[in-house]
Order: sequence, then C-alpha cells, then structure tokens
Amino acid sequence: MGACSTATLPDAKDYAAKLTAERAAKDAAFAASDDPVPGVRHAELLPLAYFPIDADYDVPAVLKPAESSAPMKMPTSTGTQRDMRRVGTLEFSLKSQPLKLTAFVEVGAKDLNRLFVPFTDATTGTETYPGGRYLDLDRTATNLYDLDFNRAYNPYCYFNASYECPYPPAESRLKVPVRAGEKVKTEN
Repeated sequence: MGACSTATLPDAKDYAAKLTAERAAKDAAFAASDDPVPGVRHAELLPLAYFPIDADYDVPAVLKPAESSAPMKMPTSTGTQRDMRRVGTLEFSLKSQPLKLTAFVEVGAKDLNRLFVPFTDATTGTETYPGGRYLDLDRTATNLYDLDFNRAYNPYCYFNASYECPYPPAESRLKVPVRAGEKVKTEN
C-alpha cells in the first residue's frame, strides 16, 4: 500500500462495528439472566445506555510504575474496604489535555495480568453512575496501553445493590467530562 492509502477508514468502521457487537452481546447476556441485572429491572435498564462511539476517546497511555507497592484501602459501595495495590500511573492525553489515572490490582488476586482502572469524571453523578466507572486492561510487557474509554463500564452495583463495588480514589478523579462508554439510563 502507498503512503496515501485510505486503510484507516475501514478500520474506523471495523472499530465501531466491533464495539457495537460487543455492546449487543453484553445486552443479550444481561437480558438472559437475573445477574447482574435483576429480572425486575430489565425493562428499566436494558438495553444499556451508551455515549456515541467516539474514536477520540481511544487513546494511547504509558504506565509509569508505582514507587511503592504497599497495599491501600479502597472504600466500596457496601461500606467495606478492599485491599488494593497501585501498579502505576497511566499517563495519557484526552482532547489535547494531559491526564493521569491510577491502575490497580487487588491484593491476593490470582490474575495479576489484569489492571483495574476505576475513575470518575465531570459526567459522574449526572450523565454517568455516581460511584464512577471502570476500565479493565490486559497487562503489557511494554507498559504501553490502549486506554479506550468507549469500553468504560458501570460497576455492577449500579444494577444490583448486593454487589460490592470499589469507589475510585481521589487520584482517579478526572476534572474533564468523558462522554464515552456506558452511562446511566434516563427517561426520554
């Protein structure tokens, strides 16, 4: 292919189609069960609500390893504390603004290859769940990550209060709006 190729256009369509298919599969899985969305709430919450897919919210990030791996207590929706370890800080730019989020693993987790990235942003409590949203990332050897906020999801306690969901700590609170991923369902 030449340098003037338009190969990125089909990729953008493939990206949107893949996300749309993932969202439809999640809706179908949630509709087929009472967990995590109780059957009595299916009509209220399904299909899930999303911001429009926006490739500008799919950004590269660099993980700067944490200086300390000492456990920390992360408060949860049930009032308990969850023991977490900071893996590092994801540094990225969103809409030309440099930002940071902390990546965690749960103390005692069997799979240390999955990073947990809880966050809040300027949409939290209005357009998105008041307890924040989450991203999960597969760990890489390069410390380079694809931080795709179109894949941000609501914690299960949004659907079902019996779930224990960690609240994002202060270091994971973005001051900008992130209008990507799952949002709360509102009446039309």
